[in-house]
Amino acid sequence: MVTRKLIRVGTRGSTLALRQTELVLQRLKPAWPDVVFEVVTVTTAGDRDTTTPVQQLGVGAFVTEVEKALADRRIDIGVHSYKDLPTDTPRDFKIAALTEREDPRDVLVNRWNSRFKALPQGARVGTSSPRRRAQLLSMSPKLKVIPIRGNVDTRLKKCLEERPFQYDAVVLAAAGLARIGRLDVVAEFLDPTSFVPAVGQGIIALETRTSDVFAASLLKVVDDAESRIVATAERSFLKEVGGGCLTPLGAFARIEQGALGVFAFISDPDGRRAVRDVVSGPPADAAQLGKILATRMLDRGARKLLAEAPGEESAEATDG
Repeated sequence: MVTRKLIRVGTRGSTLALRQTELVLQRLKPAWPDVVFEVVTVTTAGDRDTTTPVQQLGVGAFVTEVEKALADRRIDIGVHSYKDLPTDTPRDFKIAALTEREDPRDVLVNRWNSRFKALPQGARVGTSSPRRRAQLLSMSPKLKVIPIRGNVDTRLKKCLEERPFQYDAVVLAAAGLARIGRLDVVAEFLDPTSFVPAVGQGIIALETRTSDVFAASLLKVVDDAESRIVATAERSFLKEVGGGCLTPLGAFARIEQGALGVFAFISDPDGRRAVRDVVSGPPADAAQLGKILATRMLDRGARKLLAEAPGEESAEATDG
């Protein structure tokens, strides 16, 4: 009797995280019928603490325990939302695959099912993301932007179901809603070139131990070349500018007609002062384009904005 190889896949236990893992396994299982894939749920600091703002928990709030499980050999593959991961991967681990990018846009959900421009003055919009807060207030300074925690389902319930209403609207990642089948609640998809997403938004990252050549080899079937290119540009930008957990910043790259365009913004917390820019060039120059964009923006005033914002590398609530 032939013994089948067991591969343990680690994931957070939220509905979205489990769904992301399921989507990955739907690709892996048919490709490797002789491998048994076992899902292992890992509880992270961000899961245990559902009240503290994610930015105060810091980078790694949804990552550190998964990497510890990898290091301890309790799992062989870690499944992450790529936007949760720091720009520098620890030496003992590698990002073995990036999946095809789901819709990278942010979306507006609200109890009136209205487009953004139709929201009433003083509407209470839930988000704990400094990036989203700054862009919302830049577009409509009279909104009341209120922190909100919880997984995607929880945030939807707080906006659409709980009485009395604490939130009139929430802004979420389209990718997360698409993966759990809740795009029906979207009132508006926000243009990613003007309402700039988080770095890596919509991409699932699969992490292995650097020494585990076998696990990494299994993941080649889900590794997406275009995701690698756009993520390289976005993360190159993020690494070059640095930025703190409380710094509102975002970057979005896409390939159109053979050219790579990279859009970014850096702002003060209330969206009153912002630096925006875009560069384009060959996809092969993705890393360099991200650095060029960062340098230009730093020279145009972003350096001062970054100096005014405390904290470590930018972090967001994980919703896709």
